[in-house]
Amino acid sequence: MAKDTPERPRTWWGVLAQRDFRLLWTGETASQLGNSITVVALPLIAVVSLGASSTAVGVLAAAVWLPWLIVGLPAGAWVDRVRKRPFMIACDLVSAAVFVSVPVAAWLGVLTLGQLIAVALISGTAATCFYPAYHAYVRTVLDGRDLMEGNAKLHGSETATQFAGPGAAGLLAQAFGAATALLADALTFLISAFCLHRIRVAEPPPAPREGRDPLGRQIAEGLRFVGRDRYLRPIVTWGAVTNLALMGYQAVQVVFLVRTVGLNPATVGVLLSTGSVGGIVGALVTTRVTRRVGTARGLLLLQLTTAPFALLMPMAGPGPRMLLFGLGGFFVGIGIAVANIVVGSFRQAYCPPHMLGRVVATAMAIGHSMIPLGSLLGGVLGDVVGYRGAMWIMTGVLAVCWLILALSPMRKERDLPETYEPEPALAGG
Repeated sequence: MAKDTPERPRTWWGVLAQRDFRLLWTGETASQLGNSITVVALPLIAVVSLGASSTAVGVLAAAVWLPWLIVGLPAGAWVDRVRKRPFMIACDLVSAAVFVSVPVAAWLGVLTLGQLIAVALISGTAATCFYPAYHAYVRTVLDGRDLMEGNAKLHGSETATQFAGPGAAGLLAQAFGAATALLADALTFLISAFCLHRIRVAEPPPAPREGRDPLGRQIAEGLRFVGRDRYLRPIVTWGAVTNLALMGYQAVQVVFLVRTVGLNPATVGVLLSTGSVGGIVGALVTTRVTRRVGTARGLLLLQLTTAPFALLMPMAGPGPRMLLFGLGGFFVGIGIAVANIVVGSFRQAYCPPHMLGRVVATAMAIGHSMIPLGSLLGGVLGDVVGYRGAMWIMTGVLAVCWLILALSPMRKERDLPETYEPEPALAGG
């Protein structure tokens, strides 16, 4: 893989001193900020401009995630067939176009809920196609020794945008209208496309056979690769269970804080932001911890020491006890950030290049499928056992998820492997 220079002295800026990574980081940070704005702006448009019901808003939210269930696996196979950078630029341009269509339709007085749902579906499909390519492309831009640091910086900026985006969306909607706020999102995708276009690193062509094999066979190969690998299988399983637990308690956390704890909306917003702050801290400490104790040990250690703090959240109550929720969310945010960085870097270094798109898509499709299921489970539990009871159940699951990793082969390793080596076949079979 060609890079800016073959051997560079380390600088205070680290990987941001590399031009191509700096462009990738800038474009991705911009588009993540836009996504955070959209999460708030789309429901606001539906409610304020179109008078949509809560059911309609729920359908709108589901439409963003539905493409992961439908095209997530085929997207991974397509990514392995094509050059990543042009594919990503095309996804950015499609997203920009559909978001521009919303304020245009609003100005013309023809905006409908159907169009908003279509925008959510198309933009969700573009994101489903973009992210496997993006995760695979990081390895083209960075040397293997820089993957951990690069992913930490990418994840840190992503978490920061999740913290700032909703507030920016509210200010833009208040100043210019909710529909007009989507122009900011469209602009961020154009910035991302421009930055990708400016990257100079030569991308290796896809393996010739990848374009000839049937799509179904390629998808099956990706599923088998993940299902049979002794490292990827437990990591994907852990990610799915973690997402189930996270979405389960997040589905009831607002109503728990408002109705059970008795907090006002402003305080709720501050407490919910502690998870993003924890994510930023996690991004800052990951590289240092993993260099000192190893990637496998660092991942296990930080999950063991952060996940149990989730049990503080259902202990929250009026007065000073409300801080327990923020403390729990802060440490959970650290653990999730560390896991995302370590696991993402491991996949990029470990997986054969011709399989990386499918491996990423398989992991993300399985993990994202837990989002609606966890939300539904958390809501049902809230009605059946009460909001505090639902919080206890779902945070209890999250607190012990790390055992899935601890029971995997990584418990015996200092570092996760950087090169895939097929397991030797057993005699007689």
